Amino acid sequence: QGQCCVCCTRRCEFPPPLYESMAEPSAKRARVAEEETATSFPKNKIKVLLLEGVSQRGIQMLKDDGFQVEALKTALTEDELLEKIKDLHVLGIRSKTQVSKKVIDASNRLLAIACFCIGTDQVDLQAAQAKGIPVFNAPFANTRSVAELIIGNIVGLSRKIGDCTATMHRGGWFKQAVGCYEIRGKTLGLVGYGHIGSQLSVLAESMGMNVIYYDVVPKLPMGNASQIPTLPELLAQSDFVSLHVPKLASTKNMIGKAEFAAMKPGSFFLNASRGNVVVIPALAEALKSGHVRGAYVDVFPVEPGKNGENLFESELRGCPNTLLTPHIGGSTEEAQAKIGEEVAAALLKCVNEGSTHSAVNFPQVDMKIDTEGNTHRVLIIHHNKPGVMSAINRVFTESNANICQQFLNTKGDIGYVIVDTNVEASMEVKKQLASLDAVIKVRVLF
Repeated sequence: QGQCCVCCTRRCEFPPPLYESMAEPSAKRARVAEEETATSFPKNKIKVLLLEGVSQRGIQMLKDDGFQVEALKTALTEDELLEKIKDLHVLGIRSKTQVSKKVIDASNRLLAIACFCIGTDQVDLQAAQAKGIPVFNAPFANTRSVAELIIGNIVGLSRKIGDCTATMHRGGWFKQAVGCYEIRGKTLGLVGYGHIGSQLSVLAESMGMNVIYYDVVPKLPMGNASQIPTLPELLAQSDFVSLHVPKLASTKNMIGKAEFAAMKPGSFFLNASRGNVVVIPALAEALKSGHVRGAYVDVFPVEPGKNGENLFESELRGCPNTLLTPHIGGSTEEAQAKIGEEVAAALLKCVNEGSTHSAVNFPQVDMKIDTEGNTHRVLIIHHNKPGVMSAINRVFTESNANICQQFLNTKGDIGYVIVDTNVEASMEVKKQLASLDAVIKVRVLF
């Protein structure tokens, strides 16, 4: 609490080292003199850990801004994270690393968590919010990659590409047209019509498919697509069913035995959304019975935490006309570069300006910064309770602070306010704010 961080041309006050009281008086005076004349806290002391092979573009953006960046190709276990997290300011992950409440509680300087992917369910968002840590992601950057992958596998399923490939690798040669189809004129049913679903809708329609979709809220259709009022109706009408839903309590096991039975006989099923939305044994049964003619699955309820042989187990192995990939929906060079760029940009604004724009678990606050250095910026994360803002404003009044601009927003139990104030009052304001029970964290940027 009361810990500060740094921005690009501004100096933030970190608590003095624990060992400072033991330092020689001359060394202490030298440090104080350096702080008094410095224009910024050294950025090479901002520690950033990026895991799971984050795009080089994102790594370079953070390095170019002066941060101390450690980038690893692999995920870390909880025990490994507990050791690393203690002195980190920024943690960046993809989909394999699990950031639990235990890990978050072990952090003492963490300013932000970055998910270099679409999903954020690998992070305990509530625990991060409670500790005043915003979590960022890139919800749109891999949209095109996933949509193209689905289109390719729709064609692959309709032509039995998977079975043909496996047979030829075994030395077989069986040329036939029976059970193989064009996708033109077929109906694609989309379950979920968000960014990926709607873009897939456009691509599919351009290839001559009829597109229908089901969503829990009304959505504006793209092109000639039409919304279907219920999931059973969509399943009964579709030649291909593709899932594009988030991981929620309401979507867990949403497609099971009853839903597969409701699909058209001989239809195809695709899932590149979340692994726990499908009952895998039910899908395997539908494939083996022939009711579902083929399936493509990219995500699974349980996925290996690392790459390697003999790690993947599933009832879908060996099922007819079944294409399987290891969660590669967004794994293209273009998508990863875009994700790296978007998330790194959000992190830079968070650390340098206090912006939480696009954070998934946090009040979104973004205020233009004074580049002339006439003010200090006070960042206040607090409990969202009646009377808190009155107490905060009272601190500014009693400290003779002149508020130049202010931006407040709240989300759930957390409030976040940015205040630009006069230089003379900022340190006293920070000291008084840190003593308020309702204040979780205070930072000062200048």
